[in-house]
Amino acid sequence: MTLFFADCPLRHHYAVMEIIERNRPDQVLCILVSINIMKIFRLISFLSIPILLSSCYYNKRMVYLQGKDFSEYRPTVVQNKKSVYRLQPADVLSVQVKSSTETETSNTLFNIASRQNGMNITPGSLFLEGYTIDSKGGIQLPIIGSVQLKDLTIEEAQQLIQASANKYLNKSTVIVKLTSFKVTVLGEVKNPGYLYVFNNQVTILEVLGLAGDLTPVANRKNIKLIRQVSSGSQVILLDITDPKLLSSEFFFLMPNDVVYVEPFKARAKKTNLELLSLVFAGITTTVLILNYVNNN
Repeated sequence: MTLFFADCPLRHHYAVMEIIERNRPDQVLCILVSINIMKIFRLISFLSIPILLSSCYYNKRMVYLQGKDFSEYRPTVVQNKKSVYRLQPADVLSVQVKSSTETETSNTLFNIASRQNGMNITPGSLFLEGYTIDSKGGIQLPIIGSVQLKDLTIEEAQQLIQASANKYLNKSTVIVKLTSFKVTVLGEVKNPGYLYVFNNQVTILEVLGLAGDLTPVANRKNIKLIRQVSSGSQVILLDITDPKLLSSEFFFLMPNDVVYVEPFKARAKKTNLELLSLVFAGITTTVLILNYVNNN
């Protein structure tokens, strides 16, 4: 019997010996269970310290735009650098030429009639019904003919087509939209894939929002932005935890940009922590059961 509880405190030795003399072995088991419960709680407390510390560090890595200059009492102004997109071959444009003084037939000649309901327009229908810039940098408009648009902005393209339309229609109005503005988002986001942007500009934060936001294991300090230029591909690393991102020229994305969000290198460690949490949950449940048995 001495070997059975040799590592117990001295006061527990005397208590057990006294109970054995009274022929109450069930109470001996209760004392030993209570001793083991205390040891298990000490072990759990000891092992929980590094987990809590790593959790605090992990949460800090998930916060966007961590800046000490931000205040809840006054707005912080950050100057942006907006890059202007210039049209390239394979871009798809929606071009509408309208005139209030001409007949409906004249307006129809300039515009491709849409067979889609306004609420059911898809990227595919916009591609089929739009004007694609050819390899030489131009589009072919009804009556007006070929118009060179390569390296022009949307505003410049609209002004050029407006000047051509004025030769055929009085008081005409030209509306030009880029309908092939898409961004590809890959990696640790909730909804990866193509994202079509029906606007003239979009930021990296807006695109991540359209993709359902980042997953908990996404590396917010090392997001790759891949951009196609005339000389090849540009790759830039973005850190969305740094407020300097707001003033970066890469804060605003361009059509055909690719955003890749890589996972933390410690993703496997996080999985191990989750398994360890399950083990702790099992130990805690066992302790509670033993404690219940001890009290009853």
